[in-house]
Amino acid sequence: MSSPPAAPSRTTAPRRRPAWAGRNYTLLTGAAVITNLGSHGALIASAFAVLEAGGSGGDVGLVAAARTLPLVLFLLIGGALADRLPRHRVMVAANALNCVSQAAFAVLVLTGHPQLWQMMLLTAVCGTGQAFFNPAAEGMLLSSVSGEHANRAFALFRMAMNGAGIGGAALGGAMIAAIGPGWVLAVDAAAFALAGALRAFLDVSHVADRAPGGGLLADLREGWVEFRTRPWLWSIVLQFSVVVAVVGAAEAVYGPLVARDQLGGAAPWGLALGFFGIGTIAGAVLMMAWKPRRLLLVGTLCVFPLALPSAGLAVPLPVWGLCAVMFVSGTAIEVFGVNWMTTMHQEIPEDKFSRVSAYDWFGSVSMLPLATAVAGPVESVFGRTWALWGCAALVVLGTAAVLFVPDVRRMTRKPAPPKASSVPAPAASAPESAAQTPTGVTPG
Repeated sequence: MSSPPAAPSRTTAPRRRPAWAGRNYTLLTGAAVITNLGSHGALIASAFAVLEAGGSGGDVGLVAAARTLPLVLFLLIGGALADRLPRHRVMVAANALNCVSQAAFAVLVLTGHPQLWQMMLLTAVCGTGQAFFNPAAEGMLLSSVSGEHANRAFALFRMAMNGAGIGGAALGGAMIAAIGPGWVLAVDAAAFALAGALRAFLDVSHVADRAPGGGLLADLREGWVEFRTRPWLWSIVLQFSVVVAVVGAAEAVYGPLVARDQLGGAAPWGLALGFFGIGTIAGAVLMMAWKPRRLLLVGTLCVFPLALPSAGLAVPLPVWGLCAVMFVSGTAIEVFGVNWMTTMHQEIPEDKFSRVSAYDWFGSVSMLPLATAVAGPVESVFGRTWALWGCAALVVLGTAAVLFVPDVRRMTRKPAPPKASSVPAPAASAPESAAQTPTGVTPG
């Protein structure tokens, strides 16, 4: 009697990613890594392009301001469009605009002597692309994960982005020294093209069709109502309008001057900034495992350490001490960032993600250009040391004030709703959001 045929063996292919990291989340993370690798090097390259063209430090500042101003001006419009149109299309269009502007910048640098106005114009175009990209990306990321996995997903996304930013800055600096800034700008243009191609494959079938609204102004008003009726939201954005401004002035203006005059040059300051980046990765790793119950209370307490770098520069601390406080502040801001993103994901309706995100971005960065512009005059009047102590005091006072808002102290993490399956299908995945904290601008 012959033996029955053996049952076919069932082999399961090894899973290469976590169960909660669906298609959209994976595409968004991969595209963000690519653009961060290119853009962080390009920021350095644009400064050296200005200097190699005969520009001064003031000209470098003008080019940097040309990027920031359109970002502030167009953020709200970008948020309204991203909630009205398919978000992935807004992201791809913004990436295409960034690709064209950076490619043109690269051609100018590689083929001759670019004029200051040309560099400012192209940088402004790039900033305009970011204004439309950032709210759409924030909304898309928020809707790419479920509430149950949001904390871990946002932490991993931020860790990938921050790691790519550190690597991109280091690689960009080495490439500038070896082959010049023009080629770094060309690489950035290629990175935008590749990232845009990846984002074109995002699946938005799970997002419900939005009912026709009353126009762009009506959308902006609806987003404003959503924003102003949540005290925890507008109070923290108001706090960060001050925090981002003074931290930006300290790190962009006073930090390099202290390094030049008292720490031995640019290398120690670059090392300190590197430790800040390492701290952000450490904070993201921490938040992969830690899920604090009081989201905003823990996050707000972690904003206090952002006063440490300004205080350290005011002393000034030796290089090792400055690296230590930069590491601590980097870790702390990541804890805030993940808790902030988790709160937004939990509290904001999916169809308003991008508009609320735009008000968040707008409020957080609106004072940064003014702060960097007046940093020099403030130093002339009060002295650099007192200016830095003032920066540290404003961070502490603004953060302490937010703790008086009851919603900030009481906001708690909501339990995940029961689900039939722990692995949602990509077409039914929950709302997405971007991983940018209000302390910086994520390259598209």
